[in-house]
Amino acid sequence: MVSVDSSGPVLIVRARTRARAPAGCTGCGTSSEWVHSRYERHLADTALGGRPVRIDLSVRRLYCENPDCPKVTFAEQVPGLTVRYQRRTPLLQQVVESVGVLLAGRGGARMLHVIAVALSRCTVLSQLMRVPLPPLITPRVLGVDDFALYGDTYGTLLVDATTRLPLTLWEGRDAEQLGRWLRGHPGVEVACRDGSLVYRQGITSGAPDALQISDRFHLWQGLSRQVQKVASTHRACLPAALPEPDPAPAETSSAATEPTDTRAGQHAQRLFEAVHTLTERGRSYSSMSRELGLDRRTVRKYARARTWQEVMRRSPRKPSTLDPYLDYLQQRWDEGQHSATILHQELRTKGYLGHYQRVKMAVAPLRRGLPLDTPRERPPSPREVSRWIITAPGRHTPHTSQRLHQLLDHCPELQLAHHLVRQFAAMLDNRDAGPLPDWLDQLTASGLAPLAGMAKALREDQSAVALGITTLYNSGVNEGRITDVKLQKRLMGGRAGVSLLRHRVVLIAHLRRRYAGRPTLTPR
Repeated sequence: MVSVDSSGPVLIVRARTRARAPAGCTGCGTSSEWVHSRYERHLADTALGGRPVRIDLSVRRLYCENPDCPKVTFAEQVPGLTVRYQRRTPLLQQVVESVGVLLAGRGGARMLHVIAVALSRCTVLSQLMRVPLPPLITPRVLGVDDFALYGDTYGTLLVDATTRLPLTLWEGRDAEQLGRWLRGHPGVEVACRDGSLVYRQGITSGAPDALQISDRFHLWQGLSRQVQKVASTHRACLPAALPEPDPAPAETSSAATEPTDTRAGQHAQRLFEAVHTLTERGRSYSSMSRELGLDRRTVRKYARARTWQEVMRRSPRKPSTLDPYLDYLQQRWDEGQHSATILHQELRTKGYLGHYQRVKMAVAPLRRGLPLDTPRERPPSPREVSRWIITAPGRHTPHTSQRLHQLLDHCPELQLAHHLVRQFAAMLDNRDAGPLPDWLDQLTASGLAPLAGMAKALREDQSAVALGITTLYNSGVNEGRITDVKLQKRLMGGRAGVSLLRHRVVLIAHLRRRYAGRPTLTPR
């Protein structure tokens, strides 16, 4: 080192190499001391004390003394400090590459500015793409799964299920591309996948001797979707899950029931009967709205109502933070206090934190001589019923268990679906695929179209399904890596191309593995 200049915003270190030290030729490796000339290199280094550091290094250019070497002259390199055609030290270059892998372009550039390294996002991405990918070793157990790339476009991700590291990814779900990759990387013995026909064909063509395993999670997820379709078909049965209504008081308001001799009442009654007739036939909301010439939301309102009078009255509201104070509102109203503003102020002294407008809307029925609106439990949705049926009985709350039993007692089709689901759950728990053929026969004979269609698809892939039930191999590693892919996409604002996304997903997994478990420095 010759000198250090700390007067400016950049800390400048001036240094020069030794005059008589031999240097190896960058072309043939022959040592030489025959100096041609000197020139100065400007190297950026990691910041010191929050200030950028620049190293002005005077290096020699030497003649190569090997007459057979194509190089006539070469520049000497200082190990650990210089790299050919590089204007950053290896330490700083490693920092730039690591930040680029972890945070990509914009985020990486911001982070580098924090540590006093001024680089643009394009430079960070350029340095990231220059990092070579680790050598790809053909896995014994391969995980194959798809992920949403953007819009309706999907991609394919390959993961080594043994090391849990991603191998590669590409755009699309193409059997030929998967088969081509497998033929180029022979040695895969086990392939874990979902029930996709595309991946099944690709693995069969690329690795015909590999065992194909249908993932347990995807099997369970597919069964859940079919149960939800069954529940949608028998939507008219879902109100049976509601608790029995409390007996109405003897004296009811004249506005509690709507007269049937009015035109509005007759119209509502006709629509109610027409919608429920079509609902019992298993028709969807969309098809009913097209046939009846109604909006889909109107059809849904009539289908969910238990009586046509409910359609005439305002639909019951959802529970709110005002519900604990309804008795007090009714009491103050009976005492003669009809100002919503004053009632709101009184409720605030009792701990109510809601808005005045909610209190005003709550007392509106009282001004018309109607009782206060109270929240009423709505019928469960098909998705909710599917979740009840899929969930293990021991994990139900007492309330959910009671509602499910009421629903199953009322609807034999859902009772049958529940019975079939529990049989499949027992196979997964016991890792026993023996009852699988008989279970598929029961699905086919159930008379439930969604389950019968699922049975047909599972029969075509029965060997892989049986292995998915009995073996320990699964696609859990793939699901975790797909979550990581989505995270990297969000960090890049969804604008990353496939090549950049592949580079980051593969490199960041290896970077985490490299630094996992290292001790951290703690201040004394």
